[in-house]
Amino acid sequence: MAETLGHAGYEVSEAGDAKEALRRLSTTPSPDVILLDYRLPDSDDLRLLETIRQVVPSASVIMMTAYSTAEMVSNAIKLGVFRVLSKPVEMDDLAPLVEQAYASRLP
Repeated sequence: MAETLGHAGYEVSEAGDAKEALRRLSTTPSPDVILLDYRLPDSDDLRLLETIRQVVPSASVIMMTAYSTAEMVSNAIKLGVFRVLSKPVEMDDLAPLVEQAYASRLP
């Protein structure tokens, strides 16, 4: 995904787990769009999304998961997620979706 978005002209920063993601969010400029995996090695619920919404309220968040349930999607939407994608994610659709998410972010 990082390579696909990088080739599309986006500046990309990656984190391998929730702890690293939160560290990056606290030490670098706020991202406009966040691609978030629902299950990370140290996070497999919506608590990370809740924290991201508090730390970077203006960012648009796209959540990806192979473990989608109606309840999880509903709760993610209540937390302000832009879109929930089922894995595997189509790479051809990624850059246009990021552009839509960017356009929809809060002021």
